[in-house]
Amino acid sequence: MAELKLPVDEATIRGLKMGDYVELTGRMITGRDAAHKWLIESFREEVAPFMKDTVIYHCGPVVRHDDDGSWSFVAAGPTTSIREEPYQADVICTYGLRGVIGKGGMGRKTLDGLARCGAVYLHAVGGAAQVLARSVKRVERVFMLEEFGVPEALWVIDVERFPVMVTMDSHGGSLHETVEQQSRQKLEELLGLGA
Repeated sequence: MAELKLPVDEATIRGLKMGDYVELTGRMITGRDAAHKWLIESFREEVAPFMKDTVIYHCGPVVRHDDDGSWSFVAAGPTTSIREEPYQADVICTYGLRGVIGKGGMGRKTLDGLARCGAVYLHAVGGAAQVLARSVKRVERVFMLEEFGVPEALWVIDVERFPVMVTMDSHGGSLHETVEQQSRQKLEELLGLGA
């Protein structure tokens, strides 16, 4: 498993292929439905530097406000990514993101955006929220907390050895599409529709 340091350049990302396992170390940002809509309504100059050449994580974390005023992640599992399909390619290309983390994969519009702008989709393991939270070493800052609430806010976090797999690359490869096609073919064979 290769370690990928964030921020990362486009050439390194374009070197990744569908099926590669990587561990992320460095700065990333979380964002779900409200965040994606907000990010494309207008260019958010205050957030842009925290997104350039890094990844956005589809995550609604459980956080703890510590006695010293800092924040800690208690759970950090991935949420289903397809909900962001209407926005994701635009967010990637507008803010210079190099990747998206989530679960379940995304559609053709996002796949095309990955190829056009030099990014990848990274699958995180669902059901391991507390384990993944151990990779979050620090909350650097948070945007839109009062407006969106904890799960929908944009959390800027530093992670160490956050494990993911490349399931959509910048060359048009999508493990999600491959599995869907193979499953459909197998179903047709089982039902006798392939003849």
